[in-house]
Amino acid sequence: MRKLAVITAFGGINAAGRSSGHQAFRRLVLDQLSAAEQNNTLTSLAQLMGLDATQGNDAIKQQILDGTLVREWDNLPWDARKVPFHEPFKDADGHPCWRETTKPLAVQSAGQTPKGFDPAAQYNSRHHPRGLSLAVYAASDMLGQLGMDWDTLREHLHPDQIAVYAGSAMGQLDGNGHGGMIQARMQGKRTSSKQCAMGLSEMPADFINAYVLGNVGATGSMVGACATFLYNLKVAIDDIQSGRRRLVIVGNSESPLTPEIVEGYSAMTALITEKKLRELDGRTEQEAADFRRASRPFSYNAGFTLAESGQFFVLTDDELATELGLTIHGAIGDVFVHADGYKKSISNPGVGNYITMGKAMGQARRLIGEHALQNGSFVQAHGSSTPQNRVTESHILSELATAFGIRQWPVTAVKAHLGHSIAAASADQLLMTLGTWAHGIIPGITTATEVADDVHQQGLDILLNHQPVNADALPLAFINAKGFGGNNASGFIISPQQTHKLLASKYSGQEWKAYLTRNEYIRQAALDYDAKASAGETSVRYVFGEGVMDAEDLDIRDTRIRIKGWEHDIKL
Repeated sequence: MRKLAVITAFGGINAAGRSSGHQAFRRLVLDQLSAAEQNNTLTSLAQLMGLDATQGNDAIKQQILDGTLVREWDNLPWDARKVPFHEPFKDADGHPCWRETTKPLAVQSAGQTPKGFDPAAQYNSRHHPRGLSLAVYAASDMLGQLGMDWDTLREHLHPDQIAVYAGSAMGQLDGNGHGGMIQARMQGKRTSSKQCAMGLSEMPADFINAYVLGNVGATGSMVGACATFLYNLKVAIDDIQSGRRRLVIVGNSESPLTPEIVEGYSAMTALITEKKLRELDGRTEQEAADFRRASRPFSYNAGFTLAESGQFFVLTDDELATELGLTIHGAIGDVFVHADGYKKSISNPGVGNYITMGKAMGQARRLIGEHALQNGSFVQAHGSSTPQNRVTESHILSELATAFGIRQWPVTAVKAHLGHSIAAASADQLLMTLGTWAHGIIPGITTATEVADDVHQQGLDILLNHQPVNADALPLAFINAKGFGGNNASGFIISPQQTHKLLASKYSGQEWKAYLTRNEYIRQAALDYDAKASAGETSVRYVFGEGVMDAEDLDIRDTRIRIKGWEHDIKL
């Protein structure tokens, strides 16, 4: 059996809350959980939001529910109804002038992190762009979920057996990044020494290397618009399957919630405006729009909802996971990337996504079997909530379901609850897929009341309600991403239950039993972290000014380089 790239930890933050311990997933399906699980999730969210959950009253619970998922603007340092604006006019002599005023954004909803949560306040940040603060928080949360101290884990690896692939599609465009640099002259401000460097799109990887892991291994970021996470995931699994790396941290951090980015997407008529949202529901201007239901994939909709998210995953080869007893949350089967060919419009979808999904389905069938594909799989669709996407993506899925003999393929889209976090969007999809296998529930598109008439449904079962499932009988999930410019990516994920079956057949009975014994400690450590994080008793890992190395810390020979503080050499 070839090496499997297994998921051994995950962490992050999005509109549903903290990712580790499946806390964010639980917020999506809160009404399907037991009373104990609901209380645990609400306690965790209350800690993030700075609320006192010990009171346990209905008012606090409602604050938590109202302050999470897609909703009206409520968690950013600017007023979406009074955005600064320089209004042009001419003076008495006809010279062009501008006066400072304000105007409301046409878009009044977003997928924001929980109300009251500020990633920069979680550690000693120094004018970091919000996207980078999200990355530091998310990577630290991921390490907590790992169940093993990072410095202990790296002792088992050569420095060049580690890689970090992460970034953002939009870069860092708030005031502490490129946005502030570009605006400084017009605002009469001084450009800082940090804004240019910190605005770069690969900076989430750089920050994790320099301030969280101390990584000297491979690094980089492959950007592909809304398919960016899957692009990076493809590089990660190729590294692991080839043996070039044994541990890869892959993820994305995107914080596009600035007035300029919102207006940019809105100018493309890509976003759902407050006016369009009212019109969908037949409401007058005097009536409040239903911002909670702004994103309605595969239903009657009028644009997507921007969101912020930072998500990171630890991938290792299966041998390292079993050797150390790391928890296996699933495996990445494969990821496929294709362009659209010639295009009339850079934003219009093309044929590439038919190819990526078809390849993913074909490879999944070869690896896991036709029965699993036809009767034990589901789709985390891109589901952006635009009229064009609902038609084109449903046609892709329907055509391929028919070709592969699938009759009722469960299809969902978590952007209904989280919004569209651009580079991190398919990371959100992967996170929620892992939650499905842990809790036996596929989150439904509950923001929609019906499937639109122009959506292709042959062979599909588009879920408008949360769907309980038997995780043991659901070995496969497909994640689909479609990006501007013809960036298409599709991957298939293997459930932890099925991954265990595959590995139990690869290793001897004694080896597998030994792994399960080692894993008991790791699982308990992860549970302990989750409990402490929910109680606000953990701290973000941010290492600044410590362990800094230079040439004197290297012992160089023609066959190897030894680095101070590392157990193993880099072989030359």
